[in-house]
Amino acid sequence: MLTQPKLPRRTPVDACDRCEHDARIRAVLPTGGELLFCSDHLLEHVDRLRELDVDVRRVG
Repeated sequence: MLTQPKLPRRTPVDACDRCEHDARIRAVLPTGGELLFCSDHLLEHVDRLRELDVDVRRVG
């Protein structure tokens, strides 16, 4: 009998802070905090993140 390997459960750490999609981007704030965004929400907030000089990195 073939069995499917168990995939690791997704944790809230892996999710966008605005929705429940997978986070693709980590925005590290100048104050040391961070936000996680899916691609759609990054595009929505990218101009403001640039104004704040936020360090944007890919997750994973």
